[in-house]
Order: sequence, then C-alpha cells, then structure tokens
Amino acid sequence: MNEVLIKVLHLLGLAFWVEIVTDSPRCTYYFGPFTTDKEAYAAKAGYVEDLETEGAQGISVSVKRCKPTDLTIFDESGEQTERRKRPTFSGQAS
Repeated sequence: MNEVLIKVLHLLGLAFWVEIVTDSPRCTYYFGPFTTDKEAYAAKAGYVEDLETEGAQGISVSVKRCKPTDLTIFDESGEQTERRKRPTFSGQAS
C-alpha cells in the first residue's frame, strides 16, 4: 500500500525529496521519494555522510516537495553561477 501511495504522490508532485547541493563537485542530487517530510529528514544524514565520504564539499541540504526529472545534475561548465530556487508548486515562490 505504501508503494502505491508513494507513486501517486510522486506523480502529483507531492512526494518529499531530499535535495543536496554540493559546491565540489558542483552537483545537485535528489533522494526519494518519501511520503512524509519526517521520513525524508530521517534519511538525509545518511546521504550527506555518503557524499562526505566520497569527498564532496560545500554541502547544503533541503527537504522539499517536488518532482525531479533527473536525480543527479552535474554542472560541467565549472562556472560559478548563482543557483536559482524553483517553486515547489506552480504559482508559489520559494
């Protein structure tokens, strides 16, 4: 039953995801989906620990409702561009 709920929430963009942005390497990672923010918050420490073990630096973490299309986004340009925050729901500003 929980798997069906997660699939429905994800389809609607209502599932919770852990978004981790790193400065080095310059990447954005999405981990999830989760049915509740509490589940996502409970899992985030393990993801951060794994990235730190791999040598990632400048790690920032957020839990949000979203519907990522790519689970890993790597900025190959190396440019120091400001990361724009996207609204989690259409019509909402973040």
